Amino acid sequence: MPHAYTEDQLVEQPAIALFADLGWATVSAMEETFGPEGTLGRETRGDVVLLPRLRTALEKLNPAQPSEAISAAIEGLTRDRSAMLEAAANREVYLLLKDGVLVSIPDVEQGGQKIERVAVIDWEHPAENDFLLGRVNTI
Repeated sequence: MPHAYTEDQLVEQPAIALFADLGWATVSAMEETFGPEGTLGRETRGDVVLLPRLRTALEKLNPAQPSEAISAAIEGLTRDRSAMLEAAANREVYLLLKDGVLVSIPDVEQGGQKIERVAVIDWEHPAENDFLLGRVNTI
């Protein structure tokens, strides 16, 4: 029986229950399996973006966009920002989440390239977004 006065029992479990009550999916990744068919679709524990879920969410939110636009948006969202100052990196990602990702894709009708905006969050219908709380034991 777990001890009643642990961080897990006093903080983590009530927080998980709160998010579940708000409609979030919750998953424990304590014994996660890795790979494309794994628990979360991550290749390694170091992967912080759940690429299969991200692709599915972007395709659902942007049904008129071709796969090239979705792939370019994923690249823009997940590019390495470790050389940037933290504030600048956070601001850049914030703007991508808020405004969407501008991508250049082939213009099949007129030739050349065209700029499209791929939305990341459905601000008009928040319940349509994919909310996931994942719990990982880091100790």
